[in-house]
Amino acid sequence: MTHNARRKMGCPIQKMLGLGSMDTTRTRQLTRKGQETRQRIVAAAAQLMYERGATEATLEDVRAAAGVSGSQVYHYFDDKQALLLAVIEYQTQAVLELQQPPFAKLDTMAGLRQWRDHLVEYQRRLQCRGGCPIGSLGSEVAENNPEARLAVASGFLRWENAIREGLQAMHTRGELNGDPEDLALATLAALQGGLLLTQLQRRVRPLEVALDSMLDHIQNLTVEP
Repeated sequence: MTHNARRKMGCPIQKMLGLGSMDTTRTRQLTRKGQETRQRIVAAAAQLMYERGATEATLEDVRAAAGVSGSQVYHYFDDKQALLLAVIEYQTQAVLELQQPPFAKLDTMAGLRQWRDHLVEYQRRLQCRGGCPIGSLGSEVAENNPEARLAVASGFLRWENAIREGLQAMHTRGELNGDPEDLALATLAALQGGLLLTQLQRRVRPLEVALDSMLDHIQNLTVEP
């Protein structure tokens, strides 16, 4: 993303934290206007945390960016930690929704290649800036915020599960010899490494090589019908 515009299965970690039920329950109790205000606060916080980092983005910064009062911020969020958890969920949903069309086709090698092309082209449009929003938050909270670390891990598990579902379908049809869970985890790990190097080197080649190598490995494990 540019500097100024960066932006199905039940998960055991998410259940442990109660993130899904807690956030959904609170949002469900809001009026439509309240939901829109809360969403505006979360979106502003996500943008600021993505640009500056979770530590540097203050609640006052969020208040100003969202165009709300301080009392409104605290009406929807007890503290900055609660807002951070909401931002992690927001970024996770944004990343996964961006891949929804390709996700539906990950049960074929052609679909996996199209997904790869989708990710590479998206990074090319962003001029290789921004990296992964979930990964950026994860690297910042991993060693000093256990609750947020688990929330980020939950987001990555949802991403991994979306990949695994396609591979599992191939395996069930007898078209794939490898373990879908291991292959999904390895694919996500290759993707994250590729995204980081692409961000640092400002070129899509690392992402292309990482995903192509992983998909070639999966291809070698497929069985001709």
